Amino acid sequence: MFWDEAGFSQRPSVRRTWAPRGKTPVLRQPFNWKRLSAIGMLAVSADVSRVRVLFSLRPGTVDSAWIVDSLRSLHRHLRDPVILLWDGLPAHRSTATRRHLEAQGHWLRVEPLPSYAPELNPVETIWANLSARELANLCPETVEELATHVHRGIRRIRRHPTLGCAFLKHSGLFPELLL
Repeated sequence: MFWDEAGFSQRPSVRRTWAPRGKTPVLRQPFNWKRLSAIGMLAVSADVSRVRVLFSLRPGTVDSAWIVDSLRSLHRHLRDPVILLWDGLPAHRSTATRRHLEAQGHWLRVEPLPSYAPELNPVETIWANLSARELANLCPETVEELATHVHRGIRRIRRHPTLGCAFLKHSGLFPELLL
């Protein structure tokens, strides 16, 4: 299980467009920088035959309570033992998170990803894919509209099972994967 957090804001992720030459597109954004935070997980079976994208989106920032809730939800979705790979977010090292992880030792083992190598986490590629597709040049008026576009992108990724494998292969940790 790969785990990562990301933030999305109402400010547009500016990308190149197919606008006609000389007609530069103008992005009008609200002067509002409200943010949504996301926890994304990429579950990979031991034989790498199945890949699942799990996702949670909320306003505000990722904190220990949300991480503990997500771990409980993860246990409901995946009954098998899990090796969880995540980065060094301070909320991962908090007292509440550590206590919860200690109590979950019967089904969950946590291993840190190197903090200097975010490219090893395939969930980072999910965020990049969302930013390049659904969120590219998007100027949502409300946080709810932003959430709609993020959910639409996650649904697209879930519907194409080869994308999950492509994200794993892109990390370099699974070079033997065939797409």
